Amino acid sequence: MQKVVIEGPVSLSGEIDISGSKNASLPIIISTVLAKGSCLIGNIPNLRDTRFLVSILKDLGCRVDFQKNVFAVHSSVISKKSADYEYVRQMRASIVLLGPVIARYKKFKIALPGGCSIGTRGIDLHLKALKLMGVKISIRNGYVQAERKFSKLKAIKHKFSKISVGATQNILMAATLAKGKSILKNCAIEPEVIDLIKFLNNCGAQIKINKRTISINGVEDLNLHNHEVIPDRVEAGSYILATMASKGKLILNNFKPDDLTNPLELYKSMGLKIKKLSNSSYQFSCQNLKSINKISTKEFPGYPTDLQAQVIATLLKTGKRSKVEENIFENRFIHIPELRRFGADLKIKEKTVEINKVSELYGAEVMATDIRASFSLIIGAIISKGTTTINRIYHLDRGYEDFDLKLKKCGVNIKRKK
Repeated sequence: MQKVVIEGPVSLSGEIDISGSKNASLPIIISTVLAKGSCLIGNIPNLRDTRFLVSILKDLGCRVDFQKNVFAVHSSVISKKSADYEYVRQMRASIVLLGPVIARYKKFKIALPGGCSIGTRGIDLHLKALKLMGVKISIRNGYVQAERKFSKLKAIKHKFSKISVGATQNILMAATLAKGKSILKNCAIEPEVIDLIKFLNNCGAQIKINKRTISINGVEDLNLHNHEVIPDRVEAGSYILATMASKGKLILNNFKPDDLTNPLELYKSMGLKIKKLSNSSYQFSCQNLKSINKISTKEFPGYPTDLQAQVIATLLKTGKRSKVEENIFENRFIHIPELRRFGADLKIKEKTVEINKVSELYGAEVMATDIRASFSLIIGAIISKGTTTINRIYHLDRGYEDFDLKLKKCGVNIKRKK
């Protein structure tokens, strides 16, 4: 199993090209099973998860290719009506296949998904809405078995009991081919959801969004259309926080600040300086990092849960009783024991972490636990004295394209080892 070794401390300095959004790429790739024809989708990050998803689609019979950050669809026709455990177990986003496939085909079976261990991320929100649309669902032997009762899915008026990105994407995709007009309320409105809607509308879907309400007029057919995926706001936020923690200076290219409005305002209050170089290039620096009273994660446009672990790591030497509250996932503090191995002073009380300033951190052997928490260990390593070894970096490879090469380019002494 691969690991990385980092020698610290170091101050980030250089230039990084932000990759395409992982969280936008996966549902857009999945949505191609709804449509006829062929297309090219650009700016797809070359990650473990995207490669897995391409393998799933190939196993189902789709004729697709993935090379040099371009996903090509030659035919999205599915010949196999089962997504097997061996593929699905390692990627939670695969459950989003269920809605679009059952919208186009009468039957489909998919293994219960795997992915990160960050608490209960049940699929009940997905299944409840699909049942309302006329899908008979049973769970047997670790598989969700779905069968459409009618010739087409039924349009629904439905309010999600909680805001869920995956459920929003799954059901809005299913509704594109449903009979009638669906109205979905209490929807997720993350930039990744908006990018999916943009792609589907270009393919002939009729989707409108008003605040947290999404209206979908079902159509007979969709036809694939070329698309360019948005930049990854979480990757960008992670490198910005690493720059702040290390008191560095970094240029980010292919960056959309509008997708990080809330975090950037917060980071500026912590001492971040931002200089616009062009419409998609910005320089970030932070010479005087300040503590904060409290950050609370919230659905977009609030502070992202996917940047919670990284901001905790950023504050380890500056915190002064800073607090970070997690409101999205109930078990997303599994990185805390690993950060403590650097010498961090962190206290957990229910869903809040208190960060107490320490004068020095020291390199340690640590273990990556989920995609985003893994980057908090990168931040911990670059602000610590000595050698840090991060094990199980397949989590990092699931979410950060060429992270070791990008960090090395910015002055980090990082080596990948087996």
